[in-house]
Amino acid sequence: MGLRERKKEKTRLALLDAAFDLFLEQGYDSTTVDQIAGAVDVSPRTFFRYFTSKDHLVLWYHDQGEETMLETLADRPPGEPPFVSMTHAVRAVLRDMEQSTSEDTERFLKLRRVLDANPQLVASTIARGMETERRLTEAIAGRSGLAPDAGPLPHLVVAFAMAPMRVDIGCAATRPDLQVMVRRIEETLQFVERSLRPGWDA
Repeated sequence: MGLRERKKEKTRLALLDAAFDLFLEQGYDSTTVDQIAGAVDVSPRTFFRYFTSKDHLVLWYHDQGEETMLETLADRPPGEPPFVSMTHAVRAVLRDMEQSTSEDTERFLKLRRVLDANPQLVASTIARGMETERRLTEAIAGRSGLAPDAGPLPHLVVAFAMAPMRVDIGCAATRPDLQVMVRRIEETLQFVERSLRPGWDA
């Protein structure tokens, strides 16, 4: 990153930290965008350069993961089996998680506590996850020369590859750090790979 990008990333993370702390201290519904911006000493207008709404703060990790997976799929070689391409996309997210700092881990676990305290937000994260899987399905179908609604295969490719992440992230609040979760997701993904007959996605 250049200096400008580093400053922007620092502000983005500061807004996330301030928001999660305020959500936990005074409640999600009682926290305003003005309060979050004020805690970082920026204007609400600056806040909206980074996030579209208060809800977007909670869904930011979904945005990052989706971007990483779509970029990875776009870079995979033509003709590669669809499920192999999807496992590379999932593992690209795991590599990002492996590089997490202690601050990243604390931020993620705070988000888990916010979600636990606000069940209504969980529905938003589930809907956002479904949106990501729809886009991934479109990408997998496109790589295979299929329409997304041509049949169940692209949907199954994405569902099987994403299942380990859904299973293990659901238990993240009880884990000491992201490294433990990464290992669990990788182990589960390998289990899925061993369980499928070679060529099933052809």
